[in-house]
Amino acid sequence: MIHFSPPFINQEIIDEVTESLKSGWITTGPKVRQLEAMTAQLAQVENVLCVNSATSGLMLALHWFGIGKGDEVIVPAYTYAATALAVMHVGATPVMADVNEDFNIDPVKIRELITEKTKAIMPVDIAGFPCSYDEIFSIVNEKEILKKFIPKTERQKKLGRLFVLSDSAHSVGAVYKNKPSGSISDISIFSFHAVKNVTTAEGGAICLNLPSPFNNKEEYDFLRLISLNGQTKDAFTKTAGNSWKYDIVYQGFKINMPDVLAAIAITQMKIYKSEILKKRKKVFDAYNNFFLQKDWALIPPSSDESRESSYHVYLLRIKNITEQTRDKIMEEIYKNQVAVNVHFQPLPILTLFKEKGYKIDNYPVSYKNYAGEISLPIYPQLSDENVKTVCEAVESAYNKVVQA
Repeated sequence: MIHFSPPFINQEIIDEVTESLKSGWITTGPKVRQLEAMTAQLAQVENVLCVNSATSGLMLALHWFGIGKGDEVIVPAYTYAATALAVMHVGATPVMADVNEDFNIDPVKIRELITEKTKAIMPVDIAGFPCSYDEIFSIVNEKEILKKFIPKTERQKKLGRLFVLSDSAHSVGAVYKNKPSGSISDISIFSFHAVKNVTTAEGGAICLNLPSPFNNKEEYDFLRLISLNGQTKDAFTKTAGNSWKYDIVYQGFKINMPDVLAAIAITQMKIYKSEILKKRKKVFDAYNNFFLQKDWALIPPSSDESRESSYHVYLLRIKNITEQTRDKIMEEIYKNQVAVNVHFQPLPILTLFKEKGYKIDNYPVSYKNYAGEISLPIYPQLSDENVKTVCEAVESAYNKVVQA
């Protein structure tokens, strides 16, 4: 069986985790700080805070900016549910925009949806392909859009415009106009979930790239404080000598990352650009070489003059089929011992959002992308023979279901 997305675990990673376990210190401590520094270097930012999930990171960033009840945040209709759920968890309302054929949020739709209630835009780099950030920042800085921005907090006044918070869960290692993902928006959130390019089993990272007059180190210190219950000293610091006394100075959360999980990612980070990312691209290119020859296949975006993907997911689309036909093709692929998936069901299809009044008919491109999409396995452990097997399984399934 060719699995869909197993984690990359080698002996060096096992040794790193074992070292953490044997150290006697497994919660937030030196390995988390090490991972933060490595992530900051990869993203080319000075400050990164590791937390227990990307969802938590999104929630913390929204909370930090003072977004809450009565506020609106623009999100794509085509994304994983966590993007919108983070908005809802802080009491705000997600306003959904349709996407383009590259799966990413349509800037034209963003402009149409901005109101005086809008406080933030949350672009999502679907499958690791960066959004059109220049267009997004151009919109938030337009005179008419600036007039609509009504700040309610000191941080909102300091920024003076809509907050651009990237859901960069998929795009660790992607590039936009020579800038690495993590250094493009005001704040970007990476995911280190089990299926991501870099994993801590569960986890995420908040990459700070706030413009002047913000001091990113000061904001990192505050975010770190509120990620640990608003406590002035973390557990590791309290163990250093006679340093046990602490204070609670903010109604914070408990979303810190433990060292034992950070240890899983540290070795991956050491070889991420030199090995892991290159191997993912090799698999991606092999799929392209095969499916470009098929007139029924539409290959996903991976690079253009300004962007390069992180090659997180291969979003193959089959032309001119229905959702039901797509599902039948997937069933046939599974019969050939190849696991495939769909990224993603548009949010308005899901019960929670349907019950809140979102209608898929308002997002035709999102639905079209979804109805014909099949996500193929893409990870470093895949051999050339595995990739050939996947390609042949997809072609065989297509021929059996559509050509029959």
